[in-house]
Amino acid sequence: MSDELEYQHDVEELERRSATAARLFDVRRIIGGLFVVYGIIVTIAGLTASDAALKKAQGINLNLWTGIGMLALGAFFLVWLRLRPTAPPPVAEEER
Repeated sequence: MSDELEYQHDVEELERRSATAARLFDVRRIIGGLFVVYGIIVTIAGLTASDAALKKAQGINLNLWTGIGMLALGAFFLVWLRLRPTAPPPVAEEER
């Protein structure tokens, strides 16, 4: 009986680790993080744009607007991840 309880405890521990790994490598976290990082870089490039670059783009600061858009999209993915976390996969009764 002790071996069965130990086995069940080990299975539950592995299920908990699997759910943690699934949340850690969620695609929304990776996409959101990359968009935020690149959005910061592009926004900084837009804030430091020269007059020649603005003139070339007909007075529109493309880097600034693109960076802000990337920051917004990255924030959306990260907020989405926070509001709807990944649910652990259901465990079938046959596997127990």
